[in-house]
Amino acid sequence: MARTLTAKRENRIGWLSILPVIILEIGICAYPIIVAFLKSFTNWDGLFKTDFVGISNYIKLFRSEEVWLLMRNSAVLLLSIPIQTFIGLAIAMVLYEGVKGWKFFRMVYYLPSIISAITVGYLFKIAFSFNGPVNLILRNLGLDIFAVEWLGNGITALMVILLCLVWSNIGWQVLVIFGGLAGIDTSIFEAARIDGANWWQQFFRIVLPMLVRTIEYSFITSMLWIFSGIFPLILSITGGGPGYDTATIDYMVYIKAFKSSRYGEACALAMILLVVIFLITKLQMYVTNKVDDWGE
Repeated sequence: MARTLTAKRENRIGWLSILPVIILEIGICAYPIIVAFLKSFTNWDGLFKTDFVGISNYIKLFRSEEVWLLMRNSAVLLLSIPIQTFIGLAIAMVLYEGVKGWKFFRMVYYLPSIISAITVGYLFKIAFSFNGPVNLILRNLGLDIFAVEWLGNGITALMVILLCLVWSNIGWQVLVIFGGLAGIDTSIFEAARIDGANWWQQFFRIVLPMLVRTIEYSFITSMLWIFSGIFPLILSITGGGPGYDTATIDYMVYIKAFKSSRYGEACALAMILLVVIFLITKLQMYVTNKVDDWGE
């Protein structure tokens, strides 16, 4: 009986200790989401005028071509995740092997991740402008046919943004994966070498299975960043253009809210973004669990 009372008391103390964090989380995250959800069913002017319009905002968005174009752009940019993860894994493995000067190289690779996104965006905009360094190098190599207006075409502009995402995020991938590698007991590798396992066998049979959760975290975090955190890059490199060919959902939320003053539609688009992120996250977790079960 006394043990049960003690457990209940500890349970209450535990809940009371995290209550401030729960309240803060509700205030910062849950309240804005609830308000945005309610406003998505209205024609809201951003201040006081709120006319209920039902699901008209959602119908209007899905009937337009904009939403599907935004989805396509986000899907293309998601391709940067496996690329940057693969490169990050390769670099992390090299650093983990303890090459000479690995601490210095770890800092160098992480440097792009700490540069302001706006700064990175403008650097890429300058580099891929018609008279920028990239086209200058191509012309000097006699490859004038490839010296195009990179940011004037939707497809090539999207590729520039994808390249920017990979370049600026590799350092973060290296840091995360290197941390996962550091958590693997070195005695496992020693035992594998004694049993005659070569480097590739150790990589596929030990490293990859033990990095499944690390890679899952990397994928999910990168996906969330691409859907909701690359606004500064889009703004500084292309401004969503030409047209909306490089715009993403979060950028369009900004356009509808602060440039078109269609706050109800912006809230509806934000809710669509929230659902898309949730579904993709659940799908990634399901696939990762299947891979983890298969590895066992």
